[in-house]
Amino acid sequence: MVLFPNAKINLGLNIIRKRPDGYHDLETVFYPVAIYDALEVITNENAAEDVRFSTTGIPVQGGAGDNLCIKAYGLLKKDFPGLSAIKTHLHKAIPAGAGLGGGSADGAFMLKLLNQKFHLKLSPEQLLDYALQLGSDGPFFTINKPCFATGRGELLEPISVGLSGYKLVIVNPGIHVGTAEAFSLIKPSHHSKSTKELIRQPIEEWKEILKNDFEEPVFKKFPVIETIKAKLYESGAVYASMSGSGSTVYGIFRTGQEVRINMPPGYFVKELIS
Repeated sequence: MVLFPNAKINLGLNIIRKRPDGYHDLETVFYPVAIYDALEVITNENAAEDVRFSTTGIPVQGGAGDNLCIKAYGLLKKDFPGLSAIKTHLHKAIPAGAGLGGGSADGAFMLKLLNQKFHLKLSPEQLLDYALQLGSDGPFFTINKPCFATGRGELLEPISVGLSGYKLVIVNPGIHVGTAEAFSLIKPSHHSKSTKELIRQPIEEWKEILKNDFEEPVFKKFPVIETIKAKLYESGAVYASMSGSGSTVYGIFRTGQEVRINMPPGYFVKELIS
């Protein structure tokens, strides 16, 4: 059985406060985008190990035991001891450490895949709870529609986002920005208007009002990321922003607009109809 985990971008991202549990409360809009990994699972009969894991594509950092696909299997195995041993293969095409949620997507889609394949009959609420144990972005990928997110990112409200008539240009320079490191650089602040309210304004106004709080500290440490954003605006973007804690930057362009943007060799550049 094969599923195709997709990426996301953040439309606005306000870090409101640090919580007593060490996490941060935030506001953002998660928006799914058509950049895909591929995740396959088959039953591994008479296996001595629960999971045999392999990867291709973009190199996956860390050991197999750190991968969220393996952790997802472990969460379900704990509650379903009879869960069959599996062979699983992950082909990575979503850049890692990039603010696109690729790892969280892989983990959440593994939960969905195992639920379907082995008829575990998990409810959407149960899937969301398991996904949250894998990471704050995980719950979004169980819904996988534009959502206004609060709390750690797990409190999700489906929301209409008017991007029809626009296209996205996604640029990643290959810089890995660790989420924990990015949070350590930021000073939480409560904005006067909610991201949910700002996202309803015309896209032409977003440049002045819709901000990602990670940009200032991340741009300071990695000026090349700020340069990408500037180039997207120079190329005619209606709105441009860093996604998540970086390093990916996206630009929103009108669909009929020809986009000419020169990026250095080795950069990941993808043009998508939204």
